[in-house]
Amino acid sequence: MPVDLRSDTVTRPTTAMREAMARAEVGDDVYGEDPTVNALEHEAAELFGHEAALFCPSGSMANQIAVQTLAGPGGELLCDSDAHVVTFEGGAAAAYGGVSTRTWPTRAGHLDVDTVAAFIRPGGGYAVPTVAVAVENTHNLGGGRVIPIAKLRRLRELADERAVALHLDGARIWNAHVADGVPLHEYGELFDTVSVCLSKGLGAPVGSLMISTRERVAAARVIRKRLGGGMRQAGILAEAGRHALRHHITRLAEDHAHAKRLAAALAPFGVCDAGGVQSNIVVLTVPDAAALGAAAREEGVLVSVLGPRLVRLVTHMDVDDAGTEQAVKVLTSLLSGGTAAAES
Repeated sequence: MPVDLRSDTVTRPTTAMREAMARAEVGDDVYGEDPTVNALEHEAAELFGHEAALFCPSGSMANQIAVQTLAGPGGELLCDSDAHVVTFEGGAAAAYGGVSTRTWPTRAGHLDVDTVAAFIRPGGGYAVPTVAVAVENTHNLGGGRVIPIAKLRRLRELADERAVALHLDGARIWNAHVADGVPLHEYGELFDTVSVCLSKGLGAPVGSLMISTRERVAAARVIRKRLGGGMRQAGILAEAGRHALRHHITRLAEDHAHAKRLAAALAPFGVCDAGGVQSNIVVLTVPDAAALGAAAREEGVLVSVLGPRLVRLVTHMDVDDAGTEQAVKVLTSLLSGGTAAAES
């Protein structure tokens, strides 16, 4: 088996998770009658200090439903230029929600609240008003960067001052929670809507949740149906998420340790900042990303090529100590001169 560092989305359900799924009690969720889905939604909402949650097939759907509940047609969503919600979701905010988007320049996932303040537009006349701001924590293209809770509190204060709503793309908020020790409810209570992913570091086969107030989640349920996201006997999938919440959050510390091990081994080659690795993502800057990716694949290590010079490594529950050391061995060998990527 190759060491697959392309993403934490490649994880497979554990044996215990599969057994839990097989035992799940189910019903028709479109009718609100799947007890396992209902339990998952209740448990997730409680974790983040909110009233309700909605189980969705994907993180993109959860994000876009949240955006539509906050910023209707003609409203503006503001986020950073590398945010998943505008970079990797197919223009869905405009295509399906009629939502205008604008971005502030990003620097490795750092959040500068003063920059956000300068970009918020009040509207008036024919100007498009900023009605919501989205932030991503941890930040994917920012190398798994964790946004400090103090900055998020300042952002909440700004949002209240300017009367705009806040959305948290918390696909990897579990990693931020483990890395910084901030309780999940402290993150959740700062945002009007939250999306969380169950199928990345937590290892469920599918599923995300949109979390908010009862009223907003009721509206979200209609949007989910409109988008084709209504599921029937979804309790089998929801039980995987419940198992993940019970058993797979604290173990994320292992993934973080593996990422830091990779970064420490590769930093001497000048391709990454080991001190900047906070969670389970390591971003490498190399002369020829495609060449390094192809050479690593030949040696049984899979990585993501994000651009001409950018390579991403993501650790997860299917990469153990031995897999990490194998990746270190292969990548250090290649960076030592085994590929044109290291020699250019």
